[in-house]
Amino acid sequence: MQKNNKKLRVLLALSIIPGFGCRRVYNLIKQVEDPEEIFGLSKRKLRSVEGIGEASALSLLSFDDWDKVDAIIAATKKNGAKIITIADDEYPSILKQIYDPPVLFWLRGNPEAISKPGVAVVGTRNISGYGRSMAKKLTGELADKELCIFSGLAYGIDAIAHKTALEHNALTVAVLGSGIDNLYPQKHAGLANDIVKSGGAVITEFPLGAKPDAGNFPVRNRIVSGLSLGVLVIESGIKGGSMITADSGLDQNREVFAVPHALTNPSGTGCNYLIKRGAAKLVQTVDDILNELPIEYSTDEKQTIQEPSKSNWRDKELDELSIKICEALETKSYQVDNLSEKIGINTSQLLVALLQLEMEAIVLQKAGKVFELK
Repeated sequence: MQKNNKKLRVLLALSIIPGFGCRRVYNLIKQVEDPEEIFGLSKRKLRSVEGIGEASALSLLSFDDWDKVDAIIAATKKNGAKIITIADDEYPSILKQIYDPPVLFWLRGNPEAISKPGVAVVGTRNISGYGRSMAKKLTGELADKELCIFSGLAYGIDAIAHKTALEHNALTVAVLGSGIDNLYPQKHAGLANDIVKSGGAVITEFPLGAKPDAGNFPVRNRIVSGLSLGVLVIESGIKGGSMITADSGLDQNREVFAVPHALTNPSGTGCNYLIKRGAAKLVQTVDDILNELPIEYSTDEKQTIQEPSKSNWRDKELDELSIKICEALETKSYQVDNLSEKIGINTSQLLVALLQLEMEAIVLQKAGKVFELK
C-alpha cells in the first residue's frame, strides 16, 4: 500500500461510482479540507455541490464496494505502477489549472518527471520526410534545453518525439489512451520501457484493463497539453488528434506552435490552418518556441544570444504610436489588452505596431501576449 492510503481509497472509490466525472469530483474535493471527509457528508451537503444531483448523491451515499477499491490498489502494485491522486504532492500543479483535471492517474516510472517544465510535441502518424526531419530537429533542440517532452506514444511524430528525447538524454512522458497494463500500441512496449528506465514516465487516467477505444484518445489529449507549457504541432491534417490537442492547449491557455508546410503536403494542412487563423505561432527555429515559454534560460549560450539584441529605443526613429508604446513599457511589462487601455488605442492597431517593434528587435513578446522592452 502507498502513502496517504485513506485519501487514495476515497478518490479511487469516487472514480468508479457511476456519474462522477472529473469535474464533479474536483468540485466535491474543493468543498472539504480533506478528501477523507467526503463519504461523511450529508445528502444535503452533497446536493449543494455544483453538478451533483439527487441520483449522484444517493450513489455516493450507498457506495460500499471497498473490496473492489482495495483490489485495484493491489493489482496496480502488482503491475509495477502507482496511483497519483489530485490530493498528492506529486500531482503536477500545472495540470490542476485545467478545467477538468483527472482526479487520479496510474503511473509507471519517475513521478517527478510529470512536473518538469516541458513542451508537448504532437503530430500525424503518417509522416512525411519533412515532418520526420522537423520533429527530430525541434525536439532535439528542446531536449537540449532540458525541457521534458510530452506526447502520446503513438506511431509517427509521437514516437519520434519520445525517441529523440531519449537520444538527447532528456526526460519524456507518454500519456496513454488505455490502461497502464494494456499498453497501446503494443509495438511500442520497448519504447515505453526505455522511457521509464531513463527517468521519464508513462501515465494514464484510464483504469487497469482499459482497452484503447477510439473515444479515449481525445480525452487523453487534454492531459498531454495540460502537462505542458506549450503544444508544438509538427505535422497534421485538418482533422485528427493533434488538432484536438492544439485546441485543448488553447482552451487551457497554453502556447500553441505549428511548423509551416508546403501547400502540396496534405498532411500539413492542419498546421497551416492553425497559423492562418492565428491559433498557433509559426515556428522556423526553436527560439520561436523558447521565447514564448514562461521560463527563463540562464545558460551562457542563451545570454550571449540575448546580449547583442538589447538596444535603446530612443536611438531609433520611431513614429508617435511606437514612442508611446516604448514609454509605457519602460515602466513595466504589459499584457496587450492592458497596454491598449493604457495608451488609448484599439488592440488590432496596437498589435500591428507591436509586430513592427518586434521585427526591429525593440520589443519582446512573451507568453499570454505580454510585451516588454528588449
